[in-house]
Amino acid sequence: MLSRVANSLYWMSRYIERAESIARLVDVNLQLLLDFRTLNDQRLADHWMPIVQSTGDEEAFLQLHKKATGKNVTEFLVFQMENPNSLVASICQARENARMVRDQITSELWEELNRLYLFVRSPQARQTWKESPTEFFQQVKASSLILIGLSRATAIRNEGWNFSEAGKFIERADKTSRILDLRYQTLPEKGAPTSVSQTEALEWSAILRSCSAWDAYKSIHSAEVHPVLVAEFLLLNEDFPRSARFCVKELNLSLRRISGVPSGRFSNDAEKLAGRLEAELQFSTVDDIFAQGLHQYLDQFQLKLNAIGDALFAAYFFQSIAAMDDQMLVQQEEQQQQGKCSVFSNQ
Repeated sequence: MLSRVANSLYWMSRYIERAESIARLVDVNLQLLLDFRTLNDQRLADHWMPIVQSTGDEEAFLQLHKKATGKNVTEFLVFQMENPNSLVASICQARENARMVRDQITSELWEELNRLYLFVRSPQARQTWKESPTEFFQQVKASSLILIGLSRATAIRNEGWNFSEAGKFIERADKTSRILDLRYQTLPEKGAPTSVSQTEALEWSAILRSCSAWDAYKSIHSAEVHPVLVAEFLLLNEDFPRSARFCVKELNLSLRRISGVPSGRFSNDAEKLAGRLEAELQFSTVDDIFAQGLHQYLDQFQLKLNAIGDALFAAYFFQSIAAMDDQMLVQQEEQQQQGKCSVFSNQ
C-alpha cells in the first residue's frame, strides 16, 4: 500500500473519532450547567477553560477570544475553522482525506461522510444549533457511529483497514485521557481524595457521560461516583471499548497486523512503544496511578501516545527529502529516455 494512502486512511479515521469526541464533550458540559443554579462569571470561566485546555488548544483560543465564556468556547470547539481541531474542521479534514483515497473506501462510507460534511457546512446546521444544541450534537454523534458501523460492516480487513483502526484507537485513547483530566484541579497533587462533594460528583459523572461510559460504569459500580473508581474504569478496564487499556490493546494489535510481527516482538519503534504501553496498563493499579498523581500520569500517557504516533509516521508515512529528490531524478531520467526513444522512432 502506498504511504500516502495509508496516511489518509489513518487520519480520516482519527478526524472522525475527534469530531465525535468533541460533540460528546461539549454536549455533556452544556447539559451539566443546568444542574448548577447560580454561576458567576468566574465560576463559568472555571467550568469552560479546562475544556479548552483538555484539547491542547488554550493558546489558540486566547488568540481569538478574551474570555472563556460558554458562547466563545462552544464556537471555538464546534464551528471555528481557525481552530484546526474544532468539530467542523475535523469533519472537513476527514472528508478531504477520504476524497484523496476515494477508491480505497466503500461508497456507503463515502456517502455518509459526505452527507455529514454537507450538513455541518450548511446554514441548517447553524439553525439547528441555535434551536437545540443537543439535537445538533445528536446528528453528529449518530452520523459518526454510522460511519464506524459502515466501516466495520463493509471494509475489507486489509492493510488499509488496519491503518484506519490504528488511527481510531490512538485518537480514542488520547481523548479519553484528556476528558478524564478535565477536573484534576479538584484532586490533591498526589494521592486519592478523601471526600467528594455533590458538585464534584456531578462533574465526575459528566466525565463518564462525555466518554459514553455512564451506563457501563453503573453496571459495575452502581451510582457511586468517586474519582478513583472513574479513573480506574476509564484507564484500566479491559472490556470497555473507550478505556485507555482497551484502546492501546487494539492499537497494538492493528500495528502487528500491518507488519505481521507476533506479540512479544517488534519490527519498529511504533510496535515497541505500543507493546510497552499496553504492558504498563495491564500491570498497573489505580493506586499506582494516584500515588504518582493522576494529572502527571495522564500527561505522561499522552506523551507516550504522541511518541507512538510519531514512530508510526516514521515507519510507514515519512519519506526523507533526499529520497524524494532521488525519486524525482529517476523519474526525470526515465522521462528523458522516453523522450529520446520517441525522437528516434520518429526518425
